[in-house]
Amino acid sequence: MVNQSSPVGFLLLGFSEYPGLERMLFMVVLASYLLTLVGNTLIILLSVLDPRLHSPMYFFLSNLSFLDLCFTTSFVPQMLVNLWAPKKTISFLGCSVQLFIFMSLGTTECILLTVMAFDRYVAVCQPLHYATIIHPRLVAVAWVMGLVQSIVQTPPTLRLPFCPHRKIDDFLCEVPSLIRLSCGDTTFNEIQLAVSSVIIVVVPLSLILVSYCAIARAVLRINSAKGRKKTFGTCSSHLMVVTIFYSSVIAVYLQPKNPYAQKRGKFFGLFYAVGTPSLNPLIYTLRNKEVKRAFRRLLGKDEDSREKRN
Repeated sequence: MVNQSSPVGFLLLGFSEYPGLERMLFMVVLASYLLTLVGNTLIILLSVLDPRLHSPMYFFLSNLSFLDLCFTTSFVPQMLVNLWAPKKTISFLGCSVQLFIFMSLGTTECILLTVMAFDRYVAVCQPLHYATIIHPRLVAVAWVMGLVQSIVQTPPTLRLPFCPHRKIDDFLCEVPSLIRLSCGDTTFNEIQLAVSSVIIVVVPLSLILVSYCAIARAVLRINSAKGRKKTFGTCSSHLMVVTIFYSSVIAVYLQPKNPYAQKRGKFFGLFYAVGTPSLNPLIYTLRNKEVKRAFRRLLGKDEDSREKRN
């Protein structure tokens, strides 16, 4: 057995069963990571430097960008090393830290997306009460819940009696793959994972869907087609991010238990962990007019004056 007192680490198998694919994945992951760094850093800078973006909505967006930066940095450098080098090891301490951070930030993102959906609901359905209901401190709820979830679930996972072969059939240390590595009774851990999946994935997603159903009803009551388009435009970017994020999360964590599903789940997990953080900045910059205008102002282009001249 390998336990928490052992100096022996683990082997992250990743995509080693597809040796011809690893070099290609290295390039894709590296490009996605660089895009994540540049795109999310840009959104944070715009939210800080542009006074017109000093609102709760863009404060939440800058927190999402900061979260994605930390989220990908917690495992992508290690993943790139493992994809390129024949040695695919990670120490027990490194695996523990990666597990704690990955779980904490993944949970935080689920809750933060729910807070952002609530922000859009209040802005559309109760605009007169927006200033009194929505406060930037709401973001603290997401960060605290992420930390609590990781504190609760990480220790029981790391105390599992792991099999001597030490091979984690995944590209990072996370709860499902470590449970599969255990040679002991994992009933408690599986129940804990199922309960946390409901609390962290199903409940927030349900709240988001309820919020957008209420938003859709409010939008349909607007008489002007231009007004409906403008109102929906303020929500479309977040709705697209939610759709991509939760689709990949459900594909990873709520899949059936069989070898084929687990192998397929690694590719969904790669998209969830690497793809979505790189897509978020693109979605918000390409579909959000205020962010695009802030970017043009940062480059010294006065779009507002140009619009007036036109």
